[in-house]
Amino acid sequence: MRKTLSLLLLSAAFAAPALAQTSAPAPAARPAFVYNFKTPELHRAAIDALLADPSHVLFIDLRRPDEISKIGTFPVYLNVQVNDLEKNVAFIPKERQIVTVSNHAARAGKAADFLAEHGFKVVGAVGSQHYEDEGGTIVKIVAPPPRDASASAAPAAAPAPAKP
Repeated sequence: MRKTLSLLLLSAAFAAPALAQTSAPAPAARPAFVYNFKTPELHRAAIDALLADPSHVLFIDLRRPDEISKIGTFPVYLNVQVNDLEKNVAFIPKERQIVTVSNHAARAGKAADFLAEHGFKVVGAVGSQHYEDEGGTIVKIVAPPPRDASASAAPAAAPAPAKP
């Protein structure tokens, strides 16, 4: 009995390191996004307060149209992709408060800083997915169906009248 117990303990002592080596390593934690811009990142309460009076605010959504249709956006928005922002500043009203939007606020922070440097009244930047994670509701945009190619074609020219 004593010999069996000794062998059992001895085999357990050798098996433990072997089992530890065969277990899969824990997945590495994904580094969290660090918001590092001059413009403040807005959270749900501040955004909801701005949306209470939408006549004074403009959300500039910097995402691609497919991102907006897939994820959604805010009800008073202008879509200008971040790479086109500089050439479209003339179309952005300076009298409104500006909130820039992207999925996680990275593009929004960059654009907000750019607009603030160019004299716009930038209130903040927001990540639409962060806003939803905090319980906010964004508007889902449904893309219209494609137009019928035959309906958009130019009508055929009328035949010329016959000469007498």
